[in-house]
Amino acid sequence: MSTLQVFRTLLFYLLLSSSSFVWCIVSVFVAPFLPFRARYRFVIQTWCRLAVWLAKVVAGIRYEVSGLENIPQRPCVILAKHQSTWETFFLCGFFEPLSQVVKRELLFVPFFGWAMAMLRPIAIDRSNPKAALKQLAKRGNEFLEKGAWILVFPEGTRIPVGQIGKFSRGGAALAVNAGRPVLPVAHNAGEFWPKLGWTKIPGTIQVVIGPLMHAQGSGPRAIAELNDRAFHWVEQTQRRLSNVESPGAASSLTEPS
Repeated sequence: MSTLQVFRTLLFYLLLSSSSFVWCIVSVFVAPFLPFRARYRFVIQTWCRLAVWLAKVVAGIRYEVSGLENIPQRPCVILAKHQSTWETFFLCGFFEPLSQVVKRELLFVPFFGWAMAMLRPIAIDRSNPKAALKQLAKRGNEFLEKGAWILVFPEGTRIPVGQIGKFSRGGAALAVNAGRPVLPVAHNAGEFWPKLGWTKIPGTIQVVIGPLMHAQGSGPRAIAELNDRAFHWVEQTQRRLSNVESPGAASSLTEPS
């Protein structure tokens, strides 16, 4: 990495962390007085868009989006590839209002977690997969009925560039049981914002929004088929974006992402 890029990366982290600290403090005092949609825009959407903007202007990480015509008017379940932190910022700033499946422990982080808790995310206990699945189904359906998008990273964690993790069926199960389609999303953000290390590499992230996928029927078989279909679309799209190793097929893991 050049000296200039080291400086740009350090400046990016300084601005990102300081803006996060200030915004979370402001949100804790302002957000409780706002209705949910306005609260989401104020707390999450504004700051996430700022983070994406800082990545572009300071670190040189731009992005292009294709497949916008595939986005439905009615909110549904988003099944997104997970490579870095960038896509979390981008998707939370792009879709609104949006509820994300997160680890319960994140809500206890001072200021950041407190601000996030006011957005009523689907906070799950990963150590108890069965309870987590029930919570995802119940809370996810409630949010969908209220007009919110549900963001699920079916791989469960950030997967390094060149690989695709197995897909949990939690997101597909939520979509089938709620009678909603899934919207798959692929990208190559990890090439410019790697999972490991602090390096930021200038370049253009390609975000591809896939075709809306509806379940063919109901029940476990329909859930498995929908999950497999979303997995294979993401797999094929990732192959076009970068060299990807495939685990062969989508997983039937019970824990949600």
